[in-house]
Amino acid sequence: MRVTKGIAASPGISIAPAFLFIDDTTEIPRYHISMERVSDELARYHEASLLARREIEALRDRARQEAGEEQAAIFDAHLMMLEDPDVLEQIERSLNETLLNVESVILNFETEMVDKLSSSTDPIVQEKVSDVHDVIRRILGHLLKKERISLADIQTEAVIVARELLPSDMVGMARSKIKGIVTETGGRTSHAAILARAFEIPAVLGVGKDFILQVHQGQLIYVDGDKGLVATDPDEVFIQRERTARLARLQRDKENRELREVPACTKDGVPISLEANIEIPEEVASVIEYGADGVGLFRSEFLFLGGHVPGEEEQYKAYTRVVEAMKGKQVTIRTLDIGGDKVLPELGAIGEKNPLLGWRAIRFCLEKTELFKTQLRAILRASAHGRVRVMFPMIATIDELIRAQGLLAEAKLECKTHGQKFDPHIKTGIMVEIPSAAVCADVLARSCDFFSIGTNDLTQYTLAVDRGNERVSYLHEPYNLAVLRLIRMTIAYGNHAHIGVSLCGEMAADPASAVLLVGMGLRSLSMSSASIPQVKRALMSITLEEAEAIAHQALSMNRSSQVEELLNARIPRQ
Repeated sequence: MRVTKGIAASPGISIAPAFLFIDDTTEIPRYHISMERVSDELARYHEASLLARREIEALRDRARQEAGEEQAAIFDAHLMMLEDPDVLEQIERSLNETLLNVESVILNFETEMVDKLSSSTDPIVQEKVSDVHDVIRRILGHLLKKERISLADIQTEAVIVARELLPSDMVGMARSKIKGIVTETGGRTSHAAILARAFEIPAVLGVGKDFILQVHQGQLIYVDGDKGLVATDPDEVFIQRERTARLARLQRDKENRELREVPACTKDGVPISLEANIEIPEEVASVIEYGADGVGLFRSEFLFLGGHVPGEEEQYKAYTRVVEAMKGKQVTIRTLDIGGDKVLPELGAIGEKNPLLGWRAIRFCLEKTELFKTQLRAILRASAHGRVRVMFPMIATIDELIRAQGLLAEAKLECKTHGQKFDPHIKTGIMVEIPSAAVCADVLARSCDFFSIGTNDLTQYTLAVDRGNERVSYLHEPYNLAVLRLIRMTIAYGNHAHIGVSLCGEMAADPASAVLLVGMGLRSLSMSSASIPQVKRALMSITLEEAEAIAHQALSMNRSSQVEELLNARIPRQ
């Protein structure tokens, strides 16, 4: 028996023989052409692209019917790639410059796109690779007159083991026979994961390179999509133990669902708003499932990651999908936060010597004003469908906030001129994630409606530590006295100005930290959806007076280790 840990992508357990899905892509021919043949090669590309478009449209319609609008949107992205004039221009230019056959040109384009996406440190960007593969392989298949291997023909129950599964593979497979999915690549936000959850197929992704080489066709595979475990040739003792553990998890899930409708509050009835952080619209289902009071942080850059710059309509539809799904609950959309570790050459955001202190977030947007106003108009229009707030990231000075507010005013005027509906009283706020913003929060509070404290970056900038650098990551301590004082200062200034104050960093997802933050004066926290039940339980177990006493004691301590010991002693880990 061999047990491998991967990423828990879709819940459930299953045991079935392995079906190894190895895409034996035909070797791509490479040869030179004359200048006279360029137009013929371009015509071949157009024909293959048209056939690919028809197939993708059919897959989109099927996904909409069998999985829903959110899953169908995956194929909308594929169609946008096919219809992108920049892609066509690049293919045509490459044909003229290299005088290579169109298959070689397309393969070079794919390699360039994949290298760009794979080099990003952001997993959301990396997972766009499957979209590129799916579209390019479909075009090449038509150019080479070759049909892609289909999972629709599987006749017996099986666990699919593959290097990767493309969206088209997922929609086309014989789902009644597929009992589980294991892939070498991918994560929770990949399209394979999203579709696996929609089809209720247990899935573990990201098990590592060459896993497929260690599995034999027909070998018994155990998949635990809750824990992210895959076992080959599992014995009966292992299976029984894991089943018992899963029953316990299912009981906890049942208790979490029962807690969903219970308002979050302290033991003595002080209400606390628990909202959710999301990156993609598909996560809204989880937000609703865990009973979040709203979306406290919608990271809007997901639309921009993957070599594609969305227009106003595309953004408007994505934001509206989230707003309408929340049915009147508040949705806070953070404007574009790229730069730093999210390098997008197509937007002019290139690598810098010190990117985390460079041209990123609001600094980028205040120079790329047309791009920024396009996003602001899309957000404004989405506000006509529900309660929407706009949040500006990485504000360091009052001048930046005033300039951002000015551009929002221009966007409002443009919407009004075009007869587009929006909430004229939409609330605006800032991420407090730079020490200067916390220190001058009293000044910033006069020009916005709310603060949202981003403890991840606030800790990083306060302690001058790159949290991604393993050699100094031990210094990234949210319980550091300097960080706690800046949080307390921000809360105090916000309360004094009578504006809302929330916190959306990783601290909010920790039950003990949540109690500390409530004791410091916060009444709103935003976290991953799955963290809400345990945070809710922790808050319901303690009175506000007890939380305030813990906070008072923590702020009198000199070392973060002392604060952690205090919290562990006063608030038992769940």
